[in-house]
Amino acid sequence: MELNFKDFPLLTTERLILRNIENTDAVLIHKLHSDAIVNAFVGRANSSSLKNAEEYIVKMQNLIAKNECIYWVITEKGNNNLIGSVCLWNFDIENKIVEIGYELLSEFQGKGIMSEAIKKIIEYTFQKIKAKTITAFPSSDNINSVSILKKLNFELEDKKYNNTHENIKNLVTYTLRNSPINN
Repeated sequence: MELNFKDFPLLTTERLILRNIENTDAVLIHKLHSDAIVNAFVGRANSSSLKNAEEYIVKMQNLIAKNECIYWVITEKGNNNLIGSVCLWNFDIENKIVEIGYELLSEFQGKGIMSEAIKKIIEYTFQKIKAKTITAFPSSDNINSVSILKKLNFELEDKKYNNTHENIKNLVTYTLRNSPINN
């Protein structure tokens, strides 16, 4: 796997721009991390503050600089405001496995935004990072997340893989393997 995020990969889709996190995103990171609907499915307490958001941004910037994580802010074209995020992390370099995580402000859910963003991230992950498997660990109660994964050809599995999650009820494992179809 090729992990070098020094030249941050700005990605675009038909409607979206996936960009690096910036200090100016603090207010909307706070909003995202305070969204009770989102937090219920990611095992996060509703205790965000602007200071927490600022610290989170620094943490993500440091992880990206160390090639331990890549974190994209999702924005709509023509508007630089964060509406969600997608990250790749928990890299298993030996087995070429990476975990994908994602969240979207509740008012933007149900519009195909996350499917569009993840599809672009899958392409990047298989073509540029050269991963063989992408894992995702949603709650089975998160019907929208599970349906996005199924739509993008992720398969339900029994194996634990690189799962390090706690505090998420009814956690399930989905994987997508790189195949000639994905290249």
